[in-house]
Amino acid sequence: MNLSVQPTDLSDRIRGEHIHGSLYTDPAVFQEELEKIWYRTWVYVGHESEVPETNDFVLKSIGPQPVIMTRGADGEVHLLQNRCPHRGNQVCTRAKGNARRFTCPFHNWTFENDGRLAAYAFPEGYADRDMSELGLGRVPRVASYRGFVFGSFAGTGPTLADHLGGAAETIDRLCEHSPEGEVELTAGFLQHRVKANWKFVLENETDGYHPAFVHASIFKVAESGLGGLYGDRSTALTRDFGNGHTEIDLRPEFRRLDRPMGWFGTTPEKLPDYASAMAAAHGADKAREIMIDGTPHVMIFPNLFIAEIQIFVIQPRAVDDTVQHVTALQLKGGREMNRRLRQQTMGSVGPAGFLLADDSEMYERTHRGVQSLQPEWLFLGRGDHRERRDADGYMVAHATDEVPSRGIWQHYRRLMEAA
Repeated sequence: MNLSVQPTDLSDRIRGEHIHGSLYTDPAVFQEELEKIWYRTWVYVGHESEVPETNDFVLKSIGPQPVIMTRGADGEVHLLQNRCPHRGNQVCTRAKGNARRFTCPFHNWTFENDGRLAAYAFPEGYADRDMSELGLGRVPRVASYRGFVFGSFAGTGPTLADHLGGAAETIDRLCEHSPEGEVELTAGFLQHRVKANWKFVLENETDGYHPAFVHASIFKVAESGLGGLYGDRSTALTRDFGNGHTEIDLRPEFRRLDRPMGWFGTTPEKLPDYASAMAAAHGADKAREIMIDGTPHVMIFPNLFIAEIQIFVIQPRAVDDTVQHVTALQLKGGREMNRRLRQQTMGSVGPAGFLLADDSEMYERTHRGVQSLQPEWLFLGRGDHRERRDADGYMVAHATDEVPSRGIWQHYRRLMEAA
C-alpha cells in the first residue's frame, strides 16, 4: 500500500530525549505514519477466539482501514478488506456473525468468506471476461501467536516472530494464567474515543510516572494498594524490549510481597476452583509462582496493550482522533476467575469507571496543550541515569522512569526514516 506522501525530516523533530510537539499534531506526519507504520509493520487485529466456528466473522481494523476477520471453511483465519472491487461499496456492516458469503447490496456481487468472488448479477454483461481476480482485497500477510492474530499490508518484511522479539514472552506469561494455557476474548468490547493523537495513548500505556497522580483518587477509594507500585520506593521496573515493545514489570514488587493472587486483590481461598485448576495444570509450586507474579502490563507496538486484566486495541482515525477498544481478559478453564475479571473491568474502564476516564482527560488536555507555540519540545529524559541492561540484555530502569517512551521513539524514528 503506497499513499505517495513526502518524507519528513525527523532530525529536526527528534533530538535524543527531546520530541517536537508537531509530531503529535501535524496531519502530514499522520499520513506518513499510516504508510510507514500502520500499513507496513505487523499490527494486532483480533483474537482467534472471536471467530471460533467455521464461517464466523467480526469487523476489525488496521489503523483507519476496516478489516473483516473471518474463519473460512478451511479453518483458517482470513483478513479481508471491506470494499467491493466493483464500485467500492462496503460488503459487510454487521459487527459480527456467521456467514459463508458476503453480498454487496449495491449490485449483488457475492464473495466467499475467504475473499474469492463467488457470483455476480447478470453475468452476460461481462461476456467472456476473466472475473477471478476481482475478489475482496486481502491483507497480504496474516500470522498468529498464541491465538493473537496480526496482519501486515506489506507483502514482504520481518516475520511476526521477528517483530515480537522478546515481547512474545509476555504473551506466554499471560497464557500461563489459564489452566488450559489459552486466552479467550469473549466478553465483548467497549469503545473509548478521545480527541487526541494515538501516540499519547501508546506512550501512556507504559508510563509509570503518572498513576500516582492521575489515578490517586481511584487508588484511594478502592484501597487497592496499586499506588505503592508506582511510588518512588517501588522495586518495579520499566523495560524496553526493542521494536517499540515496552513493559512495566511489577513482578519485583509482587515477589517481595509474596502473596498468591495479591496482584488481583484477592486470595486463592476466595477462588478455590481456579487455584485448584492452576495447581493441576502447572504443579503446586509453579502455580504459586505464577499466581504471585500476576499477568503482564505490556504494550505491543503499535496497538496491542495487555493491561493485567484487560486487552486494549488502539485505533488511530485521524491525527487528533483515537479509539481504544477494550475488553476483559478471559482465561480458558478459569470460569471462577473470569467472572471477577469482567466485574473489575467494568468497574475500572466501563462507562462509570474512573481509570480510563482519568487517562482520557489527560490525553485530550495534552493534545490541546502541545498545540501552544512555546516551549516547542517535550522532554523524556526521566531516569536516563538509572538505565541498565537486565539479564536478557533489555534496557530497564525504575518503574517511574521514561525508558518505554524513549524506546518507542527510537523505533518510531527507524520506521519513519526507512526507505
